[in-house]
Amino acid sequence: MEDTTPSASRSTHTATAVSIMLSTVHSGSNTDSFGSAMRKNIDERMRDTCDSCLQHAVSDAPKTKCFDEGASFKQYRSVNQRFTDVIVENYRGGDMIWVNDYHLMLLPALLRSHLTADLAPTGFFLHVAFPFSEIFRCLSMRDSLLRGVLGADLVGFQTANYARHFRQTVSRILAYESLPKGIQVEGPVAPVSTGGEAEKEWSESAEGRKGKEKGRSWTSASSRWPEVQYWVQLLGNVGRDKLDEIQGLCHKLGAFEHFLKANPEFQGKVVLIQVALQTTESNELAGGVSDIVARIAAFSMLTYQPVVFLHVQEVTFSQYLALLTVADAFMVTSLREGMALRTHEYVECQEERNRALILSEFTGTYSYSGFRSCFAVNPYDTRGTAKAIYQALTMSDEKAASRWQDLHNHVVTQTAQAFTTSFLTRCLRAHNEHASLSTDPSLVPSLDLLRLIPKYHHSASRLIFVDVEGCLWVRDMSKSAMMEMFKTGKGPMVELPEATMRVLESMADDPKNEIWVLSGLPVKGALERPAERVPKVGIVAENGCFVKTREISNKSGPCVEILNYFTERTPGSFVEERATSVVWRFWTATSPSSDSHYSDRNWARRQAAEAQNHIFDSLGERYGLRIIPGQNSFLVLPNNISRSTAVGTILHPGGPACSLFGGGAGVGDADYDGWWSSTTVGSGAGRSSGTTGGRVSTAGESTLVLGIGGDEKLLRRLNELDDAETVSTSGRGTDARWKFDPREVLGVLGTLTQVR
Repeated sequence: MEDTTPSASRSTHTATAVSIMLSTVHSGSNTDSFGSAMRKNIDERMRDTCDSCLQHAVSDAPKTKCFDEGASFKQYRSVNQRFTDVIVENYRGGDMIWVNDYHLMLLPALLRSHLTADLAPTGFFLHVAFPFSEIFRCLSMRDSLLRGVLGADLVGFQTANYARHFRQTVSRILAYESLPKGIQVEGPVAPVSTGGEAEKEWSESAEGRKGKEKGRSWTSASSRWPEVQYWVQLLGNVGRDKLDEIQGLCHKLGAFEHFLKANPEFQGKVVLIQVALQTTESNELAGGVSDIVARIAAFSMLTYQPVVFLHVQEVTFSQYLALLTVADAFMVTSLREGMALRTHEYVECQEERNRALILSEFTGTYSYSGFRSCFAVNPYDTRGTAKAIYQALTMSDEKAASRWQDLHNHVVTQTAQAFTTSFLTRCLRAHNEHASLSTDPSLVPSLDLLRLIPKYHHSASRLIFVDVEGCLWVRDMSKSAMMEMFKTGKGPMVELPEATMRVLESMADDPKNEIWVLSGLPVKGALERPAERVPKVGIVAENGCFVKTREISNKSGPCVEILNYFTERTPGSFVEERATSVVWRFWTATSPSSDSHYSDRNWARRQAAEAQNHIFDSLGERYGLRIIPGQNSFLVLPNNISRSTAVGTILHPGGPACSLFGGGAGVGDADYDGWWSSTTVGSGAGRSSGTTGGRVSTAGESTLVLGIGGDEKLLRRLNELDDAETVSTSGRGTDARWKFDPREVLGVLGTLTQVR
């Protein structure tokens, strides 16, 4: 995921991946002074705060507030800074940087602040769950953490749900535009990936098929160690979990208790062996676990103990593998977890016995299709979990073997090496894409009229696209102009200046020219006047929702109702309804001049973020809506609609610029319904009869396509055409061939009108 614009220059030698975790850094680096005690302290602090929040558990304990408000977050920031210093010091051209987990969420953005490391492809992968926005927003340092992660070229999560939670959280808290493939930050779209996508991509590759043919994992081989076989001979139902509330240990024990009560024939025959990993919350939960174990002890006999409760310190790894090998079932009842890799260990240890896996549907592991052959349980459903235990223990060997084979096929192909290879490949691809789409503005030359004029003069025909706002016209965005427009539909905010109209008339009078103006303004009021006065000019209105033909019905009612609700609660805000889009202007003051203005603006921005999130969640998927946030307003319009798509319609075979029947749009009709249509365009720019509406190049002729504006996506699209000249007025990094100041647009077009 990307927050800054990386350079287009890259080293040509083989890239080296640098994976940074809290426990592993370069030998001899200045992080060695942390010491084991300090590392343990940092890890515990993060587990107490960020981990609990990321696992959907809101922490109100004093230790959490201490982290948020005290010196602990400063220490966390300091740790991230020291890692940054080490990476910058050791970085070499062509290296890749991979940041892992919540300990280093500030690191990607810190790396972007260093010119050297900014050139490196940077990835971030979160190895725990990511909560929905209502949970994450409880963190006081939420902005810093999100902006830190957004410094990466690619952000990875274990499941699609976690990636969706992240997109919604960034959209709500930072008010960035959320797209299906990532986040639209200052620059190109920053992609968001899931582990499943990377694994699928690798498994379909030649390397993935080769890995599947090998078919034997390290865990499977380890289960044959002599020491493991010794414990197998000495040693049915096994579980291994951390001793904290999100692992669902109490739920597991409660389900096992219900199983023994409901199935008395298994009393004295089934033993639950629970291996507990110590955590910082062990003392808090030990009492609850002990109470349930004491209740289950009622089923004990002289030669039978239904629950064997072990701490990880009491079990060696060989003994643990032996337990997995002899188990008749393995239970994972986590209430919230990412990848439960202990399930992979169990599957490979069961290569000979092929017994069942009972897996919580709240784990990231269950989200992968390869693990759908387990017994899925809802840990909160005690009876359902108890029933799954019964089914796992009574299932026939044939069905068990079939289920195990599906699990095994997934484990042996989706390996750590497969994941690493795929993630780094996608990270490099994302970085290269960002670098190719973003160019330093200082590297783009200013428009050279002396070079453009000969090409303009000798072209047989010309197709010209020009933005209205910011190019042909700098709008008056003052509060008074807004209010006049809102009340009367007229005024300096919606009426094109006379100088602009004269330039358009002069350009349109040249029979070689076909002019299309691109605007985000509404049809009524703003663009009626140029449509009537300059009928030879084609007009794209409301960011591509309309091309000049006829009006379509407005279906923005539900969206307007939501915005009216927020308008009542946001002083000075108002809703600007258009034919197929809606603008909510939540802040109309020119500049904050006092503390009250500052607080009012913060409130307005919070309301805007809430409104965007509410519209996206309730109407976005249902009606296919897109939200474009701005500094003081945001726009709601149909998805997949933009100025670029409108130009694509114009240039499409059979479209207005290519059709032999492009003339006669009926712009001069009295009936407004005949002026505009949706982007399914079938008519041209309203030329007079006797001229060819389309601008198709024929043999011996050349067509100049001139694009002027700030829509970088549109300019990139026009660059793909032959004989295209693109000019950017955005002032940002651009792929356009030229750039110039928006204030020079009218002067340049006026100069071109003199060329015949």
